[in-house]
Amino acid sequence: QIDLQNDVLFESKPAHVRAVFSPQKDGVSDSESKVDSGVPEVPVPADDTPEVLNKALSGLSSRWKNWWVRGILTLAMISFFFFIIYLGPMVLMMIVLCVQIKCFQEIITIGYSVYHSYDLPWFRTLSWYFLLCVNYFFYGETVTDYFFTLVQREEPLRILSKYHRFISFALYLTGFCMFVLSLVKKHYRLQFYMFGWTHVTLLIVVTQSHLIIHNLFEGMIWFIVPISCVICNDIMAYMFGFFFGKSPKGCCKTWEGFIGGFFSTIVFGIMLSYVMAGCRYFVCPVEFNNDSNSFQVDCEPSELFQLQDYALPSMLESVTGWTTVCLYPFQIHSIALSSFASIVGPFGGFFASGFKRAFKIKDFANTIPGHGGIMDRFDCQYLMATFVNVYIASFIRGPNPTKVIQQLLALRPDQQLYIFNSLKAHLTEKGLLPALEEAAAA
Repeated sequence: QIDLQNDVLFESKPAHVRAVFSPQKDGVSDSESKVDSGVPEVPVPADDTPEVLNKALSGLSSRWKNWWVRGILTLAMISFFFFIIYLGPMVLMMIVLCVQIKCFQEIITIGYSVYHSYDLPWFRTLSWYFLLCVNYFFYGETVTDYFFTLVQREEPLRILSKYHRFISFALYLTGFCMFVLSLVKKHYRLQFYMFGWTHVTLLIVVTQSHLIIHNLFEGMIWFIVPISCVICNDIMAYMFGFFFGKSPKGCCKTWEGFIGGFFSTIVFGIMLSYVMAGCRYFVCPVEFNNDSNSFQVDCEPSELFQLQDYALPSMLESVTGWTTVCLYPFQIHSIALSSFASIVGPFGGFFASGFKRAFKIKDFANTIPGHGGIMDRFDCQYLMATFVNVYIASFIRGPNPTKVIQQLLALRPDQQLYIFNSLKAHLTEKGLLPALEEAAAA
């Protein structure tokens, strides 16, 4: 019966799709091809809009009902976002981890709906095991990097840090062997499809969430502004498309929505950056205080967050009548962040839409009424996180003396002495050492 259903599904596919999954001449049997080619459709999640909203909006058309549901839930999510920002960086990191796990669960559930119909073993077990392994690797690297002094102080942590990559590899190798042992005859192709499914999901979800946490350590402003720009672009593109778009369905994915969202996000990014750049709580890197064993966000703001005068081009000067304008340098960088969020960021959503259409589903899940699953809300955020991390590494971050000193203190005395003599010789050759000695004596 399953084979008959698979044949019907297979024949209903377009010719180019049937060609991809058709029996090959390289030794793959007809029976294996038949079993692996048919892909069951994923069940569509039921609408779980709260009954209160359904009753209150029962007299509206489906278009306006969806608008109100999305609007109310959007305001609720924005309020929750402000609340977790107030709670501090540690809570933000925990929320990022929870979002990562939920996004992974939504994507893996789609794969499991396909995989489970063949009654093959260990797919979900191995998927969650690999998630554990990858998180152990990434968070172990983060702990070693940002809590170096604490790790060196505690003997168990020091040992785990020293052999961290070997332990991570051993854990992954265990999962790899478990997968090989779970292979079932006549289902090899499907099982390798799902093995690749799990790893691509890990690449998209876990790696990007790890980059989000790295951005957060650079300063909460590098976390809040990019995320807010994506949210602003999503909302304004929907609003412009809904009210000014020419699509008969009132869809937000119109040229009016794209253009309106772009300019709105640029203005929003500049304004939000101006407000946040003057607050140390947002601009200072998140660092671990070894004395109090807690996070701290207190520092002397860098030049990036200090007001500076910029001369206006002659064309703008003639229009505004101003010769200079006072801005934070970060506001200029915010234009690049806003532009990416408006132009390239939506492609994360397009990618997710194509993925959902491939499985004939509207949303990844029904976690948030009117919005779908958590992954439906964070599809653009992951792409944005990668850009911000690359942008910081390329244009912002410089050598960190604190981390260099921490690494030097972990060396043996003879290695420290060698580096001291090398640095002393280098400073003497540059003519800096005598001046430094005179300054110290004075």
